[in-house]
Amino acid sequence: MKVQPSAFIVEKRPLLLQLRDALCAEFDYASILAEDTVGKYYRVSRHSVSADEGDTARGFVVKALDKGRYAEYSFSVLTAEAIPEIVEAVRQLLAADVRPAGLAANTYDPPREEPTVFSGATDYELDPADCSDGEILDRLTALRDRGLAMDGAVLDFVAWMSWQRYTKLFLSREKDMTQSVMYLTGGVTAAAMKDQEVKQAYLPCSGLGGMELMAAMEENVAPCVRTALDLLHSESMIPGTYECICDPETTGMIVHEAFGHGVEMDMFVKDRAQAPQFIGKYVASPLVTMHDGASSARQTATYFFDDEGTLAHDTVVIDKGVLRTGISDLQSALALGTEPTGNGRRESFARKAYTRMTNTWFEPGQDKLEDMIASVKYGMYLQCPSSGMEDPKNWGIQCMVDIAREIKDGKLTGRIFSPVVLTGYVPDLLRSITAMSDGAELSGSGFCGKGHKEWVKVSDGGPYIKATIRLG
Repeated sequence: MKVQPSAFIVEKRPLLLQLRDALCAEFDYASILAEDTVGKYYRVSRHSVSADEGDTARGFVVKALDKGRYAEYSFSVLTAEAIPEIVEAVRQLLAADVRPAGLAANTYDPPREEPTVFSGATDYELDPADCSDGEILDRLTALRDRGLAMDGAVLDFVAWMSWQRYTKLFLSREKDMTQSVMYLTGGVTAAAMKDQEVKQAYLPCSGLGGMELMAAMEENVAPCVRTALDLLHSESMIPGTYECICDPETTGMIVHEAFGHGVEMDMFVKDRAQAPQFIGKYVASPLVTMHDGASSARQTATYFFDDEGTLAHDTVVIDKGVLRTGISDLQSALALGTEPTGNGRRESFARKAYTRMTNTWFEPGQDKLEDMIASVKYGMYLQCPSSGMEDPKNWGIQCMVDIAREIKDGKLTGRIFSPVVLTGYVPDLLRSITAMSDGAELSGSGFCGKGHKEWVKVSDGGPYIKATIRLG
């Protein structure tokens, strides 16, 4: 079934068309984004059960350009009587000069637009909104109970699930577009204890759709508990440089942190990234082709158009090792004289649009995982990434991985190290890739912040990769 448009957006559409016409009659360019987002969050552990509202947002944002000046204005109440007031508020913002002393003004030409009328929706099998809180909590409780019963060393087992559904309407002089999207994310965490030491493992699941995606969570219960029990026997990592096999989630963290942020083109405008100096040059192994784009894969960061009305793209950022381009929002593209890539995203209608990643991933190769492991004389098999950060200006990377499994003479020995810090210079790491498996997986259970704020849903992944990586 297709996700149905928000009744609120449908009701407000005639007023939004009136507002669009009033804005376009006065300014060189004007657009409106209307958003209605609903969702819920559920969590069950040994000692607690909760059902809470998830991320919600309902409102509008106007973007206007006139005589080279640019302004945005967000609001949450729209009536016929409010339309002149909104136009006046935008007029005043365009006339205001809020620059700090000594800062030169940027001027922009109106964006070029092709006439576009579009309506799209994602699919689902079972709408979470049709399930009661009790039904969903019962399913999560059953997962918790299974996890707790698997071994006496299991101290706690947490199962959580969140769903979100949104409708967005974009209007400008040339565009009239609507999209309705629903996704579900969830995860299980097992905490195990031995000799007063507690270790925990986490396995996520995510995808476009509804309650049918909870089947993946059920399959993760046993592997999650086994991993937590394995970690009870882990050792401290021995610092050094190793041949490593990375699972798809670890690959995704490397893609996201190592190169995703570094090619966000609002960083180009601010001269906060090295990437512009490397366009057309080898920055990775010839085995590496990297994509980003809401239409490049089907995961939680998939959409039909971005928050500035640019249709979703599949951008090839790295092509067989060569850096080809970055990703951009509309404003960065106007400043740089390039075409926007559909990466202009807002945390909500009340927040600014920035260049943001969507589905970011490496294409698969032709190798078999078993052959990749067999080719390692001595190294580590990395699993379960937990966090990471990157310096786009200097291309440094630092990531946390929960598990490094020792490989010796092409075989896993059973020896485990945890936690593990993965560090290095991004091009060195990517150029060291010598094998990529013949399948790719993406995960989208988390969010990405721009710096320390502006959170949006992202997904990332790729194949298993073999690379030389510094671990500590």
